[in-house]
Amino acid sequence: MLRFGLALDYPCTLGLLVGFQFAFFLCFSLGGFRNLVSVLVHSTGPEFDYSRPHDVYTNLSSLLLHHPGPIEREQQLRDCALPSPLLVGPVSVHLSLPPSLEEIKEKNTLVKLGGHYRPPDCEPQHHTAIVIPYRNRQTHLRALLYHLHPFLQRQQVHYGIYIVHQTGNSTFNRAKLLNVGVREALKEEDWGCIFLHDVDLLPENDHNTYTCHPQHPTHHSVAMDKFRYRLPYSQYFGGVSALTPEQYLKMNGFPNHFWGWGGEDDDIAARVRLSGMKIQCPPMSIGHYKMIKHKEDQGNEQNPRRYDLLKHTRLNWRSDGLSSLTYELLSKELEPLYTNLSVDIGDNHHHPSVKAPLPKSEPQATPIN
Repeated sequence: MLRFGLALDYPCTLGLLVGFQFAFFLCFSLGGFRNLVSVLVHSTGPEFDYSRPHDVYTNLSSLLLHHPGPIEREQQLRDCALPSPLLVGPVSVHLSLPPSLEEIKEKNTLVKLGGHYRPPDCEPQHHTAIVIPYRNRQTHLRALLYHLHPFLQRQQVHYGIYIVHQTGNSTFNRAKLLNVGVREALKEEDWGCIFLHDVDLLPENDHNTYTCHPQHPTHHSVAMDKFRYRLPYSQYFGGVSALTPEQYLKMNGFPNHFWGWGGEDDDIAARVRLSGMKIQCPPMSIGHYKMIKHKEDQGNEQNPRRYDLLKHTRLNWRSDGLSSLTYELLSKELEPLYTNLSVDIGDNHHHPSVKAPLPKSEPQATPIN
């Protein structure tokens, strides 16, 4: 009682005691010191009212009014403004049964065959390929296409959407499919930015622009509803990320030997650091995503070898990746809303014997000192 009475006599001491108690409670409620630091570090940025989102197709009608012919397109257009004047901020995300592919196409009449788009009234300053690893997720794909096409059109970027479809019944390999998608996309166009995008993640704020940082890879899905809109841990690099072709090559792409769920994101984050780069992130208030809930995929069970593989990332990242990629491209189909790449990437015990060559325009991977 005497000590407590003395504390009351000194308001500063009492204030410190209350402050420490509050800090301890806050740290505990946020899952420990690391998550507390993550919240504090990423809390800065513009404020948005997510309780009043716009329809995801807002502001697109103006684009239909200016649809230039081939002669006008050949003339010098002005550069698209940065940031785009069409941005609206938070957009509504509907996770119920999405429209059919035909209905989505009717709402995106400016999208060309293969899922390619260019702004009709200005010259885009960014050229982005969206690469999506895929198998047996038709409903999720329709939801993403319905949402992502207008989202990107408001950002006034030149983009193309590539679905990398793993054929057969072997275990799913997300990272290897992304390697295949990057290589095939770069064969088609000289993209300046590559987005690696899970099919079940829908962006909620169009100020989260689908462009690349010039020096470092960017992790865009930093605030997912699944994790209560904060990072599950500081080095998390899953969901949606972006790299320039040069950055992707510098880190030798992604690992090819993570079959099943888990581990490849941590390997990729380690590759970023080992190749002399660091992970960039948009503000937490912008990098909002909703995840479509689903049951565990058959053929994508938890990878039992992920921890053993991660122990060898430092030794293997130069030899396991884009430079050692093997696959067979079975078909390339230009669908109205996307380019479908059906590929055989082998399985745990068998890899195609022929090594897929790098496109001529893509430089070979070089060791990083």
